[in-house]
Amino acid sequence: MSSNYSAKDIEILEGLEAVRLRPGMYIGSTGKTGLHHLLWEILDNAIDEAMNGFASHIQVTLHSDGQSMTVSDDGRGIPVDEHPVAKESVLQVILTRLHAGGKFNNNNYKTAGGLHGVGSSVVNALSIDFKVHVERDGGIFEQRYSQGIPQTKVTRVGNSRLTGTTIFFRPDPEIFPETTFEPDLIRERLEIKAYLLNGLEITWNDHVNNTRDTFRFSGGLTDLVAHLIESGKTEKIHGDFFTMSRDDEQGRFNVALCWCDVTREVTQSFVNAIPTPDGGTHEQAMRDGVQRALKAYMDAHALIPRNVTVAAEDIREGLFSAISLFISNPQFQGQTKGRLGNVDIRTWISNAVKNELDAFLTSHPKASQVIAEKVVIAAKARQASKQAALNVMTQSVRTSRKLNLPGKLAECSSNNPAECELFLVEGDSAGGSAKQGRDRRIQAILPLRGKVLNAETAGSGKVGQNKELCDIANALGCALGKDCTLDHLRYHKVILLADADSDGHHISTLLLTFFYRHLRPLIEAGCVYIGQPPLFRVDIGKKTYWVLDEKERDALLKKNHKKIEDVQISRFKGLGEMMPQTLYETTLNPATRRLLRVEIAQGDEEITESVVSELMGRDPEPRFRFIMTHADEAENLDF
Repeated sequence: MSSNYSAKDIEILEGLEAVRLRPGMYIGSTGKTGLHHLLWEILDNAIDEAMNGFASHIQVTLHSDGQSMTVSDDGRGIPVDEHPVAKESVLQVILTRLHAGGKFNNNNYKTAGGLHGVGSSVVNALSIDFKVHVERDGGIFEQRYSQGIPQTKVTRVGNSRLTGTTIFFRPDPEIFPETTFEPDLIRERLEIKAYLLNGLEITWNDHVNNTRDTFRFSGGLTDLVAHLIESGKTEKIHGDFFTMSRDDEQGRFNVALCWCDVTREVTQSFVNAIPTPDGGTHEQAMRDGVQRALKAYMDAHALIPRNVTVAAEDIREGLFSAISLFISNPQFQGQTKGRLGNVDIRTWISNAVKNELDAFLTSHPKASQVIAEKVVIAAKARQASKQAALNVMTQSVRTSRKLNLPGKLAECSSNNPAECELFLVEGDSAGGSAKQGRDRRIQAILPLRGKVLNAETAGSGKVGQNKELCDIANALGCALGKDCTLDHLRYHKVILLADADSDGHHISTLLLTFFYRHLRPLIEAGCVYIGQPPLFRVDIGKKTYWVLDEKERDALLKKNHKKIEDVQISRFKGLGEMMPQTLYETTLNPATRRLLRVEIAQGDEEITESVVSELMGRDPEPRFRFIMTHADEAENLDF
């Protein structure tokens, strides 16, 4: 490795070279998921034509080799005339240049799934063979590529009165270790697309298995939820589905849901006909609306027994639902579009769902009674399960060998989760002091190595593979994401303990983001706290004060101004430099420490979502606005 690093070492990648060099940045991976993502990108372009009323039929073909695909639509056809700036065919511009497309404004597409302008060009770059066939303007036009490089010019090969686009592609084996497509996965995706767009006909030709299917549904999301119920081998516990639609200046969305005789929740969400498996603001807004409406109905009709507390998870038990949202400017997290981040639509969807479900519950009293009874049963079962877990918790349950607990965890000896505390401590040094100074009977210590992964920008898969975050979940005894429950929670207090400086605040913020996104039931149950270690030790005469920050220090000095000549002030650089006994007295001792409990106040859900999404998300613009707005308030920045 050369120590001479200069201008000649800087490479500038032209065209689609960057895509081939780092394909994972554009399609997530080069495994099976990334391979199929190529098809989803081409399919979504065809769906966009149908979504905006320009296409009524899409045909998808898996060829007999199992390693090549063709997607056709009867939409308007990709333009082939010369681009006024690029001075070459628009077709070639779209297929060879990143961020080139007709979806950056609302002139051509009111709503669209492909908004980054990289879909077709990325598929082209990662294909060993790519052919495009366009019918429009009275002609038939074709062009062929290999690895993103044109092999022919855009050529008119015939005449036609029809319009549409057909794309054939064969993924490049140099990029993908495995290039064989999975027919069942594709068939399922096509069927779901047909549910989302009433009247659209999708034909699936599987030449590997010699089968042909045509999908067209008039019932929309109701048909989809019915399909989910049938696939889940369960049944509705009430008659009619709840369905609603809303269409105004913010966009449009449809919802269908019902309750079934199972304990699990099944939800599917979509934005502009694209599945969002990691959910997002639209999915959470629907849940919020459902929970508010049903809780209000049960309260108004005195359907909750006195000794029962209904939680959100009780209302969602057995809920089968789907939401399909169409908006002009979706803010997806990442090119693979797994999660929606638009904060502005949350109140709109939540209020609309609540109001419509209020009306449904009132007009369907028998169904409402059955649903309420199921919720009460779920709440009683949850409370009984929690109590049983407390009663039968034994030392063997807390054995690290059986639970596969992280090696750095310093466990406590108590078997009662209700009195046990887990401190997540910044750094091995502070962790060492905490381990020595703690109350070993009820306090466990898990040291963390520096700044953890930002769970807001990382997908669920990446979070699930991160050792530091998985260690936290394993120590707590919780699953991540939608599967997170309090059933096996090993500590009823989780305390984030970082230095009282800017780095420490950043680490606490990263941890809070992780808990909010992937362990939220712990926050909702009031189990998460932020430790407040002192920043200063102030000795006035023979008395010692542990002071939280500069403001508190100044107030203390002002109060004792007459003794100012007998004052000594020490500033802690971090928790690691505190002696174990000092750390216990100031930060760990339940009798003398200061803790902040993390809460999401009722009515503040939208503000919380906005803060997390904007200040911790990928888009830097909201952070820039926040900094510029509050710059005048910043004092004594710690550099």
